[in-house]
Formats: sequence, C-alpha cells, structure tokens
Amino acid sequence: MNFKDYKDILEFAIEKEKEAAAFYTECSRQEDFAGIRQMLADFAAEERNHQQMLEKLLTEGTAEPAPDYKFKWIPDIRRSDYVENIEYRPGLAYHELLLVAMKREEAALKLYNLLQDKATNEAQRNLFKILCQEEAKHKLGLETMYDDYMAKMGD
Repeated sequence: MNFKDYKDILEFAIEKEKEAAAFYTECSRQEDFAGIRQMLADFAAEERNHQQMLEKLLTEGTAEPAPDYKFKWIPDIRRSDYVENIEYRPGLAYHELLLVAMKREEAALKLYNLLQDKATNEAQRNLFKILCQEEAKHKLGLETMYDDYMAKMGD
C-alpha cells in the first residue's frame, strides 16, 4: 500500500469499512442460523459506524470518540495467523466463511494500528485506538466461533 498522504489512507480505510459492511450483510443473508445471522448483521452495522467515524475525520478533521467509551485489552488468540486467505464466494461452508471474516478483521486491525502510528494528534490516535479495539473484538469473536466449530468437528 502506497499512499500519497493521510487523506489517501483515510479514503482507503473508508472503502475497506464499506466493503466489510457489504461482506457481513451478504453473509448474514446467507446464514441459516438466526444467532449467527444476527451477529453478522451486527458486525455490518458496526462497520458502517466505523465508516461514518472515518468520514467525519476526513471531512471535519476530527472525530471525537464517545466520551464514555471504555478501552480494554482484547486478547488475541492468533488463530487467523495460521490460516491462509480464502476468497469469499457465495455458498462457502460455515468454517470457510469464518476464515474469510477472520482474515478481513486481521487486516483491518493492522490498518488501524498503522493509522494510529501515523496520527497527528491525540483525537486521531484515540479514534484509531477505538477502531483497533473494535476490530480486535470482531476478530476474537470469529476466531472463537471457528475454534468452537472445529472442536465440534473433532479438530
């Protein structure tokens, strides 16, 4: 990824959030189980919220996080570190869908860590720190679901 400036990076991140929201929306429509369908729909809504936060930062130069937002450590079980990227296509098996989603969240987390390092002020740093935490939560949730599924399958 070669970016000319900070604006390019933000525009890239906005596009990635749009893609993520569309991905989770599409996946939720294909899922048979109501609980998983709702979780995917919730992820889509969260990704749209991330997009709005980034758009505000791009257009207004600031995006103050919610004043009551609580930062907390999200463990990384690193399951996605040991799997290959799989390209999404309709009809993927459940575990493959989880793998695609895990890798997407891993990439988003890396992007927001990069943006946090490149932030020029504390408000930007806090926004990217929040986005890191949110993507880390998604990643952990997906990795946990994957582990649970694989355990049921005897892995």
